[in-house]
Amino acid sequence: MFDIQTHNQSTLDEEQCWDAVTIRSARMDGAFVFAVRSTGVYCRPSCPARRPRRENVSFFRLPAEAVAAGFRPCLRCHPDQQQVPSPHAELVEQVRQYIENNIDAPLRLADLSTQFHMSPYHLQRTFKQVTGLSPRQYAESLRLKQFKTRLQEGEPVTSALYNAGYQSSSSVYERTPMQLGMTPATYQRGGKGVHLAYTIADSPLGKVLIAATERGITAIRFGESRQALEAELEREYPHAERTYDAEHLRPWIEHLQRALAGRTIEIDIPLDVQATAFQWRVWRALQAIPAGQTRSYSEVAQAIGQPSAVRAVAQACAANHIAVFIPCHRVVRNNGQLGGYRWGIERKQRLLALEQSKRSTCE
Repeated sequence: MFDIQTHNQSTLDEEQCWDAVTIRSARMDGAFVFAVRSTGVYCRPSCPARRPRRENVSFFRLPAEAVAAGFRPCLRCHPDQQQVPSPHAELVEQVRQYIENNIDAPLRLADLSTQFHMSPYHLQRTFKQVTGLSPRQYAESLRLKQFKTRLQEGEPVTSALYNAGYQSSSSVYERTPMQLGMTPATYQRGGKGVHLAYTIADSPLGKVLIAATERGITAIRFGESRQALEAELEREYPHAERTYDAEHLRPWIEHLQRALAGRTIEIDIPLDVQATAFQWRVWRALQAIPAGQTRSYSEVAQAIGQPSAVRAVAQACAANHIAVFIPCHRVVRNNGQLGGYRWGIERKQRLLALEQSKRSTCE
């Protein structure tokens, strides 16, 4: 198995580089490129092209080094670009703009098909490959965003739902509790009528807050001080009944401390969070990553069966409010760099170090 830590040493380990090439490791895209002397082309490790003979292959840390050696970039995997362009990206962008400009009208796949001169099947498949969502799901996410904004601005629920493009009140009340974590009216009231228990504890990463409703954990956040964490919780749920309850939430703090130490949590943690169906798919994939290991955004997209939805996967990671239990810290860039983290890149680095240290101890 290819080891990124070994690879990051000053000299490329050609044996391990070749292992990564043979398994088409998307995780190692950006970490090195391989060049084929018989064709004069250099590629990403994950290039879908037929594997060359080992004796014809050379490895370079940077694309510029391969170019300097007389090789040209592959036209299939585009190793000279940070992200592989989708051949359908321009078309999908046009479809997205059309949906956004017509969000108040009912969305029918047949109408989109006529507008863009494609079969309904091919249009839906292409759109989902690039965005991670079907056209209908994308339109739904836009309506929900508009609906939430209108509620936050104080617009009545009935007016907000029709102005956001919903055709009936029943469609809103069927869908939004999963996405808002509560009914629309409750969300508009800033959580009024919702009881939130919370506690704040010390951790290896600073202060940590856990908040929960009767249905499950709704937030795990790191911060520099108790005051800052409480102020953030109040901003999100200004009218909720917030109760400091360290005793009631003690088991979850203990599970969190175990997770921070890289230990396996052997129970299902109940969660009460705002999420779309696509976000849940991504988060479940994150929870399947073993402690001490990482995956690239591309690998997560492949794991959920939508290899072109890399940007949507990154957005789902950024939308995560449950630190550690939904381990978005285990997702890194294709070149092995850590990338971003809602609670700070230093915490992400420390989290991974803690997990990897525990893993090494157990092996």
